[in-house]
Amino acid sequence: MNRIIGTLLLVGLALPMSAQRVLSLDSCRQMALRNNKQLGVSKLKQDVAANLRKSARTKYLPHVNAVGTYQYTSKPVSLLSDAQKEAFPQLGTTMVGSMQPSLAGFEASLTQLGTAFVKLGIPAQEVQQMMAGLQTNMNGTMEGIQASLNALGQQIVDAFDTDTRNLFAGSIMLTQPLFMGGSIIAMNKMADLSEDMAENSMNARRQATIYKIDQAYWQVVSLYHKKKLAESYLDLVKKFDTDVHKMIDEGVATKSDGLSVDVKVNEAEMTLTKVNDGLVLSRMLLNQLCGLPLDEVVTLADEMTDSIAVVELTPELNVEAAIDNRPELKMMQNSIDMSKQTTNILKAGNLPQVALMGGYSVSNPNVFNGFQKKFGGFWNVGVMVRVPLWNWGDVMYKVRASKGATSIANLELAEARELVELQVNQSTFRVDEANKKLTMAQANIQRADENLRMANLGFSEGVITPATVMEAQTAWLQAQSQKIDAEIDVKLSQVDLQKALGTLE
Repeated sequence: MNRIIGTLLLVGLALPMSAQRVLSLDSCRQMALRNNKQLGVSKLKQDVAANLRKSARTKYLPHVNAVGTYQYTSKPVSLLSDAQKEAFPQLGTTMVGSMQPSLAGFEASLTQLGTAFVKLGIPAQEVQQMMAGLQTNMNGTMEGIQASLNALGQQIVDAFDTDTRNLFAGSIMLTQPLFMGGSIIAMNKMADLSEDMAENSMNARRQATIYKIDQAYWQVVSLYHKKKLAESYLDLVKKFDTDVHKMIDEGVATKSDGLSVDVKVNEAEMTLTKVNDGLVLSRMLLNQLCGLPLDEVVTLADEMTDSIAVVELTPELNVEAAIDNRPELKMMQNSIDMSKQTTNILKAGNLPQVALMGGYSVSNPNVFNGFQKKFGGFWNVGVMVRVPLWNWGDVMYKVRASKGATSIANLELAEARELVELQVNQSTFRVDEANKKLTMAQANIQRADENLRMANLGFSEGVITPATVMEAQTAWLQAQSQKIDAEIDVKLSQVDLQKALGTLE
């Protein structure tokens, strides 16, 4: 692991300074926001919610559907029985056959009438010709009636032949909801709330990303200044080590003093190595968040300033603003409102539903003018009413469960508000505490500088031992390190407070 870190450090140090670029905190924030994949997911969720809202709006409008069908059946529909199909074509023959007794009596009557005509003096030959003509005409008439009735019967059979083995049908239906128990209104409100929740989720993700990049940014700044401090301290103890060894050569100091200083030099070198390693890893994390190559070394704007932060006024405690601004609380409130609308949708299951329906239907064959093997259709319009009568309390139980879920969400929201209030108070206290620490650290710097100056002066005059000088150097290092920590703590406490207030932008 140490080899890997050392290699990365060498790669970072080997990059030409001309290739480095200066990034401010705002620049890092913008790069991190563009690079964050979860923000892209949140943006897509917003688009999804917007499209679902538009879809919910269409439930108010009439919907038109077209349906077409084809069906082949093994047998056609028959309105006549097989016996009737055989009887109708023989209708004339049957009728004429049933009239034969009457015709026989009619022929006997004609014979008697001819005899009467002969008795009246009409020549028998003329009477016979006349009777034969009547018989011929009557037979022709009966044959014509028979043929006509047989043909009419066949026409009836043909007319009732549906041939419905190939059925074609189609329809265009329009449905306009009139009253759905309030379910459509509730669905649209849920769609609006879902879109609002997606926006709040994106804001929460955005603040989390900014918070994370701020942490990484100030971590790099802190380690960079500690690196400079470690280098200054190493130069300081090396110079002191040189002075002590000169005094050893002159017999003024002991070898024990020299060994103690050597140990301090080694400790300073180890500290510098650790800081360098931590700085390399911190830069890699910052680059990853910003979407930069891991081995690219950038210069941060706050690295070039001697004073990272200054003491600021403690912000005014404003819990109500935090409750109004926090996207997490807004999302929880969205969940509560959506739970209420879910209850309304469930309640609609016990209410009547009314819809207007209309359309046009066609079929082939059709029966609108007898059986015709062609498309024929008709318009239709009507009202559909659905009234639930009995469902064994199913809807009632679901409504109770939904109200219970709403109550749970309300309790969770109340608890979250209490936690936010506590978080705001803690963050405000931490800002005040960080300012006090920075004030004390700045005062300690002056004392440590003066203490080190006096120790060096006393050592040069031979009135102070090397151990005392090393104690002053260690105190100076601690004071400088505490000042850097205090400055970074001021910045991070301000970021924490902004996040707690929901104003981190």
